[in-house]
Amino acid sequence: MMHRRQREPFVWEGGEVLAYKEDDDTFRSVTRQILTGAEHGQGTSLRYFEIGPGGHTTLERHEHTHVVVPIRGHGRALLADRVVDLAPHDIAFVPPWGWHQFRAPDDAPFGFLCAVTAERDRPVRPTAAELEALRRDPQIAAFVRV
Repeated sequence: MMHRRQREPFVWEGGEVLAYKEDDDTFRSVTRQILTGAEHGQGTSLRYFEIGPGGHTTLERHEHTHVVVPIRGHGRALLADRVVDLAPHDIAFVPPWGWHQFRAPDDAPFGFLCAVTAERDRPVRPTAAELEALRRDPQIAAFVRV
C-alpha cells in the first residue's frame, strides 16, 4: 500500500489498532498501529502509539534506536538519563541501550509516531540493581513506573 488515509482521528486505514504488548503487565493503557514495515523497502518501520490518560509504556532498553514524534497531546518521557516534556511535533531520540518510558498525563491521551529499524532486537527490562541505579536520580525515581 502506497497511501494510507486516516479513517478517523489517529486511526489509519489498512491496519488494526493492536495491544501494545501481549502477555505483559509492565505497561498501562497503550495501543499501537503498524503504519509501515519492511515491505516498503526502507528497512524501517513506522508505528503509532497511543497512551491513554494516566498510562505508560514499559520501562526498557535495547540496541536499536527510536525516533519519536508526538502528534497528539502532551506527554513526558525518560530518555536515557533524563525526563523530558514532549509536545506535538517535538522530536525525541532514544539512543542504543538507553532506558526509555513514555507517559500520558492523567487527563488526556498522548500519541506519537515512532520510527525504528524493521529488524530489531528484543527489549530488556531493568534488573533490580539497574532499577535501583536509575532511581538514584530523584526526577527519574518520581517518573518511572514498573
